[in-house]
Amino acid sequence: MTERTDEFANEVAAKVAADELQQAVEEEAEAEAATAPTFEVILASSSPRRRELLDAAGVKFTVRTPATPVDESLEPDLAADPEEAAKKLAERKAGAVIQEVLAENYTGMLIVIGADTMVVLDGKIFGKPRSASDGKHMLRQLSGRTHEVITAVSVWMVAAPNAEDVSLGFRTFADKSYVTFRDLTDEEITEYLRKGESFDKAGAYAIQGEGAALVDHYDGSLDTIIGLPTTRLIKEFPDLVNAEAAEC
Repeated sequence: MTERTDEFANEVAAKVAADELQQAVEEEAEAEAATAPTFEVILASSSPRRRELLDAAGVKFTVRTPATPVDESLEPDLAADPEEAAKKLAERKAGAVIQEVLAENYTGMLIVIGADTMVVLDGKIFGKPRSASDGKHMLRQLSGRTHEVITAVSVWMVAAPNAEDVSLGFRTFADKSYVTFRDLTDEEITEYLRKGESFDKAGAYAIQGEGAALVDHYDGSLDTIIGLPTTRLIKEFPDLVNAEAAEC
């Protein structure tokens, strides 16, 4: 009886010790989380699709675009390198917002996300169509072919304890997917353009909308094609999931 009692007492003591250790670990983790710096986040894009993707990824953020539109013209060497061109435009978009925020004497910890998406066929960049005829020309070229969709993301991080002490850094990456169109008739192209969703989309189509009917299949990340590769973004910048929406 005494031996069984001792064994039971030892088991209870071991369980209590394990529970106390687990509680100590949890309390330490909570304390570290409480003292960790909290970033505010700005999405430097007016795109409703990027807002939806970032929101679905669980990131709290504020949308802010530059007061002066960003120059999206490309020098010849950039136009010949679509991936670098997309990166440069993403950096310009985020950088323009950073400049405005710092001019307002911002203090705190801030992340600004800029992005740019390009449709590329045979090395040629397809931007947003300027007219219905331009959109028709693009879709005719994409018909029955496989093209690249490149989305570049530039993430800028600001640490500003006060307006005179500002640390700034950024990192930019590009993600690539491939989309293959069906063979499209002129009637199908004309009917799609009538729907009106082409004119603010690179390549003159929206895969997340009526444009899905133009697509035979795609390879890669759908989020990249839509405009923001959130899985890779969160993987490379895990601080985003614990961030707050910026008030600036």
